[in-house]
Amino acid sequence: MSVRLTDMDVLLRPIITEKTTFMMGESKYTFEVHTDANKYMVKSVIEKIYNVRVDKVNILNVKPKPKKRGVTRGKTRGWKKAVVKLVDGYSIPELQSLR
Repeated sequence: MSVRLTDMDVLLRPIITEKTTFMMGESKYTFEVHTDANKYMVKSVIEKIYNVRVDKVNILNVKPKPKKRGVTRGKTRGWKKAVVKLVDGYSIPELQSLR
């Protein structure tokens, strides 16, 4: 069953880590996206929201990891990550200020 996603449903949050801040210097930004989103959805939403041109989108499924604390066992949640490369000369100032 396909789910109809709006623009605000596709992007969940930006991923700000040490590695992703270094990637921002190369015009690459990382976002957590909805599990039903695809590359074309992510590209169109980023271009609409941030008013930039997207060169390339890579999507990865982050698998859940097993965790154990005492007798309790479980898993972390699985999620989907998108790495967006912008065309040269474009940047997202809102995310640059978070570094």
